[in-house]
Amino acid sequence: MQPELDKLVAALEEFYAQERFLLEKDAGERALTHRLAVYLERQYPTWQIDCDYNRLGERTLLLPHGTIISTDDTLGKSIYPDIVVHQREVPENLLAIEVRKASNHQSLAHDQHKLKALTDPHLWFAYWFGVLLILARRNVMASEVYVGGEIDRALTAWLAGRLKDQGLGAS
Repeated sequence: MQPELDKLVAALEEFYAQERFLLEKDAGERALTHRLAVYLERQYPTWQIDCDYNRLGERTLLLPHGTIISTDDTLGKSIYPDIVVHQREVPENLLAIEVRKASNHQSLAHDQHKLKALTDPHLWFAYWFGVLLILARRNVMASEVYVGGEIDRALTAWLAGRLKDQGLGAS
């Protein structure tokens, strides 16, 4: 998993080096996720990278019954991960990313719940892993790594250390 996370770190390095304008102007989350996706494409050349992608083959991604409901659609049931690294037609799902701006003071619970569901191996759309990124203007303020439907504390600590080593993590 660490080699795949290293690719994410490399994409974040390029993102922070190239997107100062968007970060300084406090651009919206969708603008930031789009630009991050561009840099992820360079790191994952054999995978497809999509923003707000709610499909698995012909099916729509839906949270299991009885879970927190998304308000992303009219039925309030489908989910739209901010960025996914996957194969659209196979389907094979590598990485789901939820991005938050540091200035967003809403609860993280919804994004965390989505990543738990997206990485749950008992669900048909399971991603190998998921990452929550909280982006500040100059660095990644916080991050969490999800594997098997739960936060992976060891990988979360490893990613935080890697980001700090690259000058991208919070001090």
